[in-house]
Amino acid sequence: MRKLIMGLVMAGSASTTLAKDDPNLWLEDVTGKKALAWVEQQNSVTQKELEALPDFAPTRDTLLKLFNSSARIPYVEKIGTHFYNFWRDKTHVRGIWRRTSLDEFRKADPKWETLIDLDALAAQEKENWVWKGINCVHPSNDRCLITLSRGGADASVIREYDLGKQRFVENGFFLPEAKSELEWKDRDTLYVMTDFGKDSLTDSGYPRIVKEWKRGTPLAAATTLVEGKKTDVSIHAMVAQHRDFRYDVIERGVTFFTTEALLRDGDTWVKLDKPADAGIAFFADQLLLQLKSDWTINGKTWHSGSLVALPLKEFLAGKRDFSVVFEPTASSALEGFTATRDSLLLTIMDDVKGRLEERTLVNGKWLARKVDTPTFGALNANAVDADSSNDYFLTFTDFLTPTTLQLGKVGSDTRETLKTLPAFFDSTPFRIQQFFAVSKDGTRVPYFMISDKNLKADGTNPTLLYGYGGFQVSMTPFYSGGLGAGWLSRGGTYVLANIRGGGEYGPKWHQAALRHNRQNAYDDFAAVAEDLIKRKITSPRHLGAMGGSNGGLLMGVMLTQRPDLFNGIVCQVPLLDMKRFNKLLAGASWMDEYGNPDVAADWEVIRRYSPYQNIQKGKTYPRTLFVTSTRDDRVHPGHARKMFAALQANGNDMLYFENTEGGHGAAANNNQQAYRSALEYSFLFKQLR
Repeated sequence: MRKLIMGLVMAGSASTTLAKDDPNLWLEDVTGKKALAWVEQQNSVTQKELEALPDFAPTRDTLLKLFNSSARIPYVEKIGTHFYNFWRDKTHVRGIWRRTSLDEFRKADPKWETLIDLDALAAQEKENWVWKGINCVHPSNDRCLITLSRGGADASVIREYDLGKQRFVENGFFLPEAKSELEWKDRDTLYVMTDFGKDSLTDSGYPRIVKEWKRGTPLAAATTLVEGKKTDVSIHAMVAQHRDFRYDVIERGVTFFTTEALLRDGDTWVKLDKPADAGIAFFADQLLLQLKSDWTINGKTWHSGSLVALPLKEFLAGKRDFSVVFEPTASSALEGFTATRDSLLLTIMDDVKGRLEERTLVNGKWLARKVDTPTFGALNANAVDADSSNDYFLTFTDFLTPTTLQLGKVGSDTRETLKTLPAFFDSTPFRIQQFFAVSKDGTRVPYFMISDKNLKADGTNPTLLYGYGGFQVSMTPFYSGGLGAGWLSRGGTYVLANIRGGGEYGPKWHQAALRHNRQNAYDDFAAVAEDLIKRKITSPRHLGAMGGSNGGLLMGVMLTQRPDLFNGIVCQVPLLDMKRFNKLLAGASWMDEYGNPDVAADWEVIRRYSPYQNIQKGKTYPRTLFVTSTRDDRVHPGHARKMFAALQANGNDMLYFENTEGGHGAAANNNQQAYRSALEYSFLFKQLR
């Protein structure tokens, strides 16, 4: 999801009637004195209990050592002739932005040149800067836009940096704190999307206007190019360049999943006649459409999940005789793709296990080639330099195999291993298995289980079930030293559920849990829990669950709908009050996913699962640790605050932790991440052993 713009929403304008209906509404006042005092009180209770557990401090220290390890893979991005990396460790808590050469990067201990020391900058400017990313002008690559956040929030400051002089540009491009976006039109011109003042934001709090901003002129003098509607989600400008081809595009996010794409032609913007929910990309002279719904055109039906292509000039002339780049099957889906100079690299999931294929355009047809890669894991491919090279970086990972970073070339199965993550825990006692649970409506739902090879099926194993189930986000295998050392090596079993709402089987898997079908995701997760119990892997006494953001909503639903299945839940940065989610921060942008609670037909569905509205008086619920962040300006911390307060008032014994920094990730640096994870693992072991 893109970085967009919105300030914190406070509850001070809430009506007296609403306040009577919701006695906890005052907790939506994010930085209010009373609310923060309440947060401090709850934090102290949680920290006192969990820090006193004998395994808390060792877990925290172990995790921090892993997170700060110099043996981690320093992933790089090629900008100009150098390879750049952002790095945090014990010495560089906030991090450093640095660069090296490819030959140097190949070495076990590369020499790096530091460009920005964020700790030094933060000390100098007396700001708690958190790195949010860079965007460099192409093709000169001598100027970059650096995005920095105070405390990890989405709202950020953007400043221009001179790569040659290695310093911020005096009187250069600058935007104050907001959820802004900038895109280079050329070295002296930007496309700018930000808060321009009154009526410049959508109902979701994101920019609805794209302007063109010339160097040396004030932002107020920027020329308006395209205005979206207030009811849109957002608007976004991008410049796509491949080889000698360049495309300037503005996308109106009409809803979260539908866009209107406008292509620049001189001083005019031409609307592309595409399906509203189709994604666009470019490869040389080709327009690529990634379909999310079945599309019948010229007598042919292209199925949801397909990737099709056509020369852009022909498309603009009205032709629709596409060539197929990828077509899904019942078990496979396109996870992503990247362009090298002459080919596309496709990462494909087959029953959630990754594979890599090449596509090369020859005489109007895309020739396919399967690449020899490991199986039963996740793959990620990124072009090194799409303008001039067919080289690509490939990462492979699974739950027990340390991640590798390799350098490959299109047309070859031989790859050079550049970096390999060391084994952060002993994986030899464990094994990976994939099972399928049967959901309430008969749908087969896959899940991965990582457990001891000699696991006894006696129902006593502490088991952590993780899920998300939304926004077409796929839950794929990953290697985590934190999970291995903090959970598996201490006797825990880990389960990753691939429930509907995700993208594991393409758009249709997502749409099967969209809006009025939302309950399917929750039934799927419950089915996986029931399958684990049926197999005697665990039992409700020893089964826990964890999820964040939309997965935090999933946790809230499990808490209120299926309290019989779990004995401990970690609910991270969650949505929980689905009656008001569209009125808080970025919430209005998610109505395409959940529906609009202000529409009677939608609310009739939402009210059945909205956790905050489904707390039953006097009922006992599984003990839950709610985790959020004061600086989360994406999902309002009021969700977690109010849910905890309501459960506490209901006589339920719950725990609450709110980091004052960290944004939607609830941690601004490795120290905070290690601390938070140690709280979560310690809580779960206390509940599930």
